Amino acid sequence: PPRMIVFGAIDFASALARVGTFLGYRVTVCDARPVFATRARFPEADEVVAEWPHEYLARTGVDGRTVLCVLTHEARFDIPLLRLALRLPVAYVGAMGSRRTHLDREARLRDAGVSDVELARLRSPIGLDLGARTPEETALSIAAEIVATRHAGTGTSLTGAHTPIHHDGPTAPAGRTGSAGPTGPTGRIGSVA
Repeated sequence: PPRMIVFGAIDFASALARVGTFLGYRVTVCDARPVFATRARFPEADEVVAEWPHEYLARTGVDGRTVLCVLTHEARFDIPLLRLALRLPVAYVGAMGSRRTHLDREARLRDAGVSDVELARLRSPIGLDLGARTPEETALSIAAEIVATRHAGTGTSLTGAHTPIHHDGPTAPAGRTGSAGPTGPTGRIGSVA
């Protein structure tokens, strides 16, 4: 199955791990603080890692189906992690935070040598605008953006929309047998016939 790596052992990460598992991802939760990164707090995750996020990401396997969700919301974790993540061939990189946090993070990433092309890959603030408030609603918002990105969906309401209901892409749930991966018939991510 494809991987979902959630960085930051917070309540939102627990909810996202549950949704990720539901969507067929092999979920890893990673946090540098061993007191928070425990199996007891994240029983839904396939793996819980107590390690600096950027160090873990540098040594673990990722591919074009991997999604990275950065919920750490602290520059000391975010900047080295995102600097690496935005240079990897993964399907999705999202980071939690307010719009103000995002602007500060962008400036810090530029100072760390991240290019505008690399920054354009970052989904921040993470998720679709669903009006989410709880960790579960936020996890749904993030998952919706991941699915929309995978299938080139717009994220808009289907009521009154003039877009396809089903976009080209994998016909089976993420990572299930028979999945064509994140590309459509042209080989481009999210291409639509």
